Amino acid sequence: MRILVIEDQAKTAQFLKRGLNEVGYSVDIAESGSAGESYIASSEYDLIILDVMLPDQNGMDTARHIRRDGFQGPILMLTALATTKDKVHGLDAGADDYLTKPFAFDELLARVRALLRRNSSGTSVNSVLKYSDLELDLIHRRVLREGKEITLTAKEFSLLEYFMRNPERPLGRVSIAEHVWDIHFDSESNVIDVYINLLRKKVDAGFSKKLIQTVVGVGYVLKDSHEKA
Repeated sequence: MRILVIEDQAKTAQFLKRGLNEVGYSVDIAESGSAGESYIASSEYDLIILDVMLPDQNGMDTARHIRRDGFQGPILMLTALATTKDKVHGLDAGADDYLTKPFAFDELLARVRALLRRNSSGTSVNSVLKYSDLELDLIHRRVLREGKEITLTAKEFSLLEYFMRNPERPLGRVSIAEHVWDIHFDSESNVIDVYINLLRKKVDAGFSKKLIQTVVGVGYVLKDSHEKA
């Protein structure tokens, strides 16, 4: 999943980026509201973490602009303003949740996961993604195939999560790079192919159905090989 952090305090922004990277999220950083709007206009994000106090414009105005321009994903607003009135203003501006500074990273992570689950499953809260005989538990970070547990690294888990959120949809290397790595990913690198091979060895090796397939000239797709094309 790909997250944009709009935060002008470099120390806070890097703290969030490191923490979110460690659990498998791809993170870009914008240091102002206008920069954040430019990122969103040119790239696709699954969630936005937005600070209220920005150097060029109020974060609430940024949230309104983002919604006006069509962003439908969740927005988590960060602020030192803790009154109920401030929170109401933030929610009215288009935020989905509101976290007061200072905060524990574990709490922020829990809010992020809850917002992503809510957004991906409509009104229901679904913490397990399923495709064919494969299951991915977002809360406990577990992967099962035919009931057997598969151990993945954080990046492998993130890569598989992207596939399972887009089953039977061919995914190009640029799309994979932007969602699983970040906007500064070197498109000439073979890292994606290396990780695909690592994931195949863990997810497909030893099973009759091969789920991670190559789409010539495009990239890769998660598809049940026993189904008709």
